[in-house]
Amino acid sequence: MTTEYHDDPEDDSSSFWNKEPRPVSFSGLSRFRRWLFPALTATFILILIIAVGANDTKASNRLWYVEKSVSNLTGTLGAAQQLAKEAAKDVQRLRFSVDNNRDQLSSVSDALRQLSTLDSISRTVAKLKCSLERFMNNGSTTDGCCPLGWDLFGSNCYLFSKITSTWHEARDWCNGHESHLVMFHSDEEWEYLSRHTLGTFHWVGLSDERTGKWEWVNETPYVMNRRWWIPGQPDSWTGHGLGAGDEDCAHLHNNGHLNDLHCSTMMRFICQRHSMRS
Repeated sequence: MTTEYHDDPEDDSSSFWNKEPRPVSFSGLSRFRRWLFPALTATFILILIIAVGANDTKASNRLWYVEKSVSNLTGTLGAAQQLAKEAAKDVQRLRFSVDNNRDQLSSVSDALRQLSTLDSISRTVAKLKCSLERFMNNGSTTDGCCPLGWDLFGSNCYLFSKITSTWHEARDWCNGHESHLVMFHSDEEWEYLSRHTLGTFHWVGLSDERTGKWEWVNETPYVMNRRWWIPGQPDSWTGHGLGAGDEDCAHLHNNGHLNDLHCSTMMRFICQRHSMRS
């Protein structure tokens, strides 16, 4: 016997298509809500910590800068204090030096007064000598007279030095003795000087160092007189081996004629001044 099975379409459709929906579970959402607030709180706290840390870093940097500035100021103050101490020591040393040198300064002042007195005595002696010469010549000494050691010619006195010096030193020496390096403007003066200097070199007050043109020591122009010069001179020779410059200063040669030489050459010199009258 065969058993037949028949599907009931109504039953199948109702059981397949009309299934009841599964109940929705709210357990995951509840867990999410439970962790949301702590997570936000933790995030806020983390942000707050980062912000505070950043502010602390800035504050630390500022504090480090302030500490460095204070340290630099301290070092500067220490250096200034050290300088002040050294300056105080220098002042003390200067005071001590001044106190020790007062006696020496007093001695120098006394020496200057003595020199002034000697100079005054020398002037008085020169005047007495002049008066004595006038008396011995029955008053015929119309041209005046000269200090001791000076030679009279015309209305001028001449000193023929025994020491040697450069031209500039000779100029300064004469200036310091109320005179100047000799200047002459006539054949008579040149011949007188030549006779007294034969055999030796003597500086005279003639130079072209200042302007490149020959002039007397008082800066008046020199009028060239070839008769007074050695033939071919002046030649401004530069091969002298005595340093910079050529031969800018004039002297009386041992034959009595003028010649130019380098101003640093050492030789005797002639000073000139006006004669005195009693």
